[in-house]
Amino acid sequence: MYGAAEQDGHVSPTGMEADTIGSFSEKSIRMAFVRKVYAILMVQLAITVGFIAVFLYVPEVKRFAAENTWLLWVAMAMTFVLLIVLACCKDFRRRWPLNIILLLLFTLCEGFLLGAVSTAYRTDDVLIAAGICAVVCLGLTIFAFQTKWDFTAMGGILFVGILILMIFGILAIFIRNKILDLVYASLGALVFSCYIVFDTQMMLGGKHKYSISPEEYIFAALNLYLDIVNLFLYILAIVGGSRR
Repeated sequence: MYGAAEQDGHVSPTGMEADTIGSFSEKSIRMAFVRKVYAILMVQLAITVGFIAVFLYVPEVKRFAAENTWLLWVAMAMTFVLLIVLACCKDFRRRWPLNIILLLLFTLCEGFLLGAVSTAYRTDDVLIAAGICAVVCLGLTIFAFQTKWDFTAMGGILFVGILILMIFGILAIFIRNKILDLVYASLGALVFSCYIVFDTQMMLGGKHKYSISPEEYIFAALNLYLDIVNLFLYILAIVGGSRR
């Protein structure tokens, strides 16, 4: 007799074996989720970089956008609407292929807006900002993977940081000062650097206090994309503002 562990020629995992298999399965699902998120994110960033390059190096495109400012307003409105849909409508962002289509449309609109914004700066400034942003994002991602500090429990602190940043931004609109603009941009870069670590650890799960469900790969990619885009814009403001 082999007991309950073996019935009908099949050995069922028990005790430590079951825990090991369960943890391995959970880890493999999480790693597949991480790979999917980064694959989507790389496509988003490639599209965005493509838009910026076209605006910077094709004068006809820059001229066309300058002569048709209504396109910027349409892209801005679509970006806002798509962001609300993706952030608030769980059914839409989980339904394939609708979620991919919505995310693609959002990325195209965002890429168009970033390309238009980049034309306000010198090409060298944009390239420097992009290089700094890439290095910072890589370093923060490695830090998020390796550190024992749990940033997922700091969501409230980061939310307060965003509120302070918004108030600071409103003041910067009415008080035009180069030093104030640089301080505001530096504060924004710091806040979204922390958000990159926060959202990366939310995606990783594991021993962190909070995590995103593996079904929310679109939401995770959207969060990281927005973090990187905002970080790039603030770094660009720092680089451009310091050289004016």
